[in-house]
Amino acid sequence: MTSTLSATTSGTFELGGDLPVVRLGYGAMQITGSGVWGEPRDRDEAVRVLRRAVELGVTFIDTADSYGPNVSEEIIREALHPYADDVVIATKAGLTRTGPGEWIPVGRPAYLKQQVELSLRRLGVDRIDLIQLHRIDPEVPVADQVGAFKELQEQGKVRHIGVSEVSVEDLKAAREIVDVVSVQNLYNLTNRKSQDVLDYATAEGIAFIPWFPIATGDLAAPDSPVADIARELDATPSQVALAWLLQKSPVVLPIPGTKSVDHLTENLGAARVTLSDDDMARLDALA
Repeated sequence: MTSTLSATTSGTFELGGDLPVVRLGYGAMQITGSGVWGEPRDRDEAVRVLRRAVELGVTFIDTADSYGPNVSEEIIREALHPYADDVVIATKAGLTRTGPGEWIPVGRPAYLKQQVELSLRRLGVDRIDLIQLHRIDPEVPVADQVGAFKELQEQGKVRHIGVSEVSVEDLKAAREIVDVVSVQNLYNLTNRKSQDVLDYATAEGIAFIPWFPIATGDLAAPDSPVADIARELDATPSQVALAWLLQKSPVVLPIPGTKSVDHLTENLGAARVTLSDDDMARLDALA
């Protein structure tokens, strides 16, 4: 692993067939306070992390209106606006916050449209590259929820639409209403409950964005299930866990998040880790 560090080594994927992003991205949930609530302990470091990510080739940054709430989007604007032509900011709406660690689905169309308008303002853009329904609200028809985004898309305020934490059936239902270009589900080496969704996304050419790609740090620990393979490859456990995701399917876009420039650099090192068929089989067996 002596090549120059760059996220671009992970390859690219075209969202919706027309919006290229580097596959190894950055998830901006952690640049907030404890419980994803309020300001981060070190806002300056959060700004440095975002700027360094882009310097190291990251072009896909994932956030949400509920991170903070609002804080993550505001810091992204502070760090990166005006955005480079190749930087794609994805955000989400559909979860409201009542306190640290608390998340409540709200899918009323008027609320979703209001939140997108506010995200446009906070991010300082005229159009959101990718808006994702953060959760399906069981009290509101799915067609109404994604339909709200479709209206904004028709108005030119949204380029592409995605969904989050859905089943294959949910994804199919959403696709009857809008062109869904991405799905964001919990998925990592030790939690593969969404394997059927990944398989469907792979077959359909839909981006699959795994959240908690290193299991909130559990897979990065020295005694993690991937530690032995990592030592053999002269890599870190988190790099192996991310490399496994990248090689699992060409539609996978991992978005590891961190508050630290050092951890960011380590995570992006996954782009230059190549796993053999034997490595992949051993890792697959860890499930």
